[in-house]
Amino acid sequence: MRIEQLYEVYRQSSGICTDTRKIQPNCLFVALRGPNFNGNEYAQEALDKGAYKVILDDLRFHKNTGETICHGDSLKLLQKLATYHRGQLGIPIISLTGSNGKTTTKELIHLVLAKKFNTQATQGNLNNHIGVPLTLLAMNEKTELGVVEMGANHQGEIAALSEIALPDFGYITNFGKAHLEGFGGEEGVIKGKSELYRHLAARNKKVFVNGNDPKQLELTEGMDRFVFGPDDSDCPIQLLEHQHGLKIKYRQLLIQPHLTGVYNFHNIAAAIAMGHILGIEPEAIKEAIETYMPDNNRSQLTEIKGRKVFKDAYNANPSSMVVAIDNFVQMTSTPRILILGDMFELGEDAAKEHQEIANKAGSLRDTTVFLVGEHFDRVKAEEHMHQFSTYSDLEEYLQNNELAPGPLMIKGSRGMALERVLELL
Repeated sequence: MRIEQLYEVYRQSSGICTDTRKIQPNCLFVALRGPNFNGNEYAQEALDKGAYKVILDDLRFHKNTGETICHGDSLKLLQKLATYHRGQLGIPIISLTGSNGKTTTKELIHLVLAKKFNTQATQGNLNNHIGVPLTLLAMNEKTELGVVEMGANHQGEIAALSEIALPDFGYITNFGKAHLEGFGGEEGVIKGKSELYRHLAARNKKVFVNGNDPKQLELTEGMDRFVFGPDDSDCPIQLLEHQHGLKIKYRQLLIQPHLTGVYNFHNIAAAIAMGHILGIEPEAIKEAIETYMPDNNRSQLTEIKGRKVFKDAYNANPSSMVVAIDNFVQMTSTPRILILGDMFELGEDAAKEHQEIANKAGSLRDTTVFLVGEHFDRVKAEEHMHQFSTYSDLEEYLQNNELAPGPLMIKGSRGMALERVLELL
């Protein structure tokens, strides 16, 4: 079946579905494969639940009734369909990637641009080889602008996602020590993430650059770029205060977001810059930024039973761990408490990176430190630090020992699920 014919099938459906537990009437079900499942096996179930048609890649489940469309690779066909749909819509697409802050920045950009445009953005963290096509296919004729988050843990993946989304604008939040195992070290991270900029440059599209990041300035030299941040940039944005909440100056406006940390200033500045170049009024930009409330355990500052709690338990890598600790120290007085969980996907660098974080945490004055996970359990820690190989061990300790007073920060990789600690307070 030609892509034009498949596109007509898609247009007659109510949308794409890849999970039979979430079937919508008249949807187009795409049977995908994974390490532990074969979506082709659910083709009949999808039809029974009301799917319009099914795209599959296993002839054993193909029907001659016209209800199934068999292709050599369902995933590749989904990606091809998404790119074709993106071309039919003909709207500007903004893509962003980076080691830290992607989702927060995406949400901020979405809020800002929605002040003027009917904007569709990546839902949750649907930012991979399946999520990006689904994001594009969720856009419709009413969508005026798209914001597409791209995640990766190996070189070549951002280049592939860029070929699917064909963005008009792009931004990289930062280059950090995330997914070192897959990328092959820090240089691999830089090379892999900057595939977005190289893709945009090859198509003569615009890149957004944080003017406070020397590496990004170096990598984008000679590209069509929009630099924001410093006073001499295309869009000056000034950080006035960060120790007691962020205060940001843009034009003559004071912006006070519900986010903490210098690292979030850069995320906010990127959203301001996008709004600036796309004609959003400064007052509308301010309103959008100030209405954003962090969730999903990302950079949340709350109070529980009189204790100030900084919850950043959605994910962690060495770069984000360092800035989170620095931010917590700047925002709080002693005594304070740190509960830090293992950082995943660091490969051969895991022991070294966990030791460096343990050293940093151990050097803090009047701070009680809990290290949780197999990697942190193996580091050489100061005598006043507590080490637990599993969360269950930490839980048992906290159930039998009262936590000292003072502000608390919890941070670890998603698999550690350290937000569970809050139930014990």
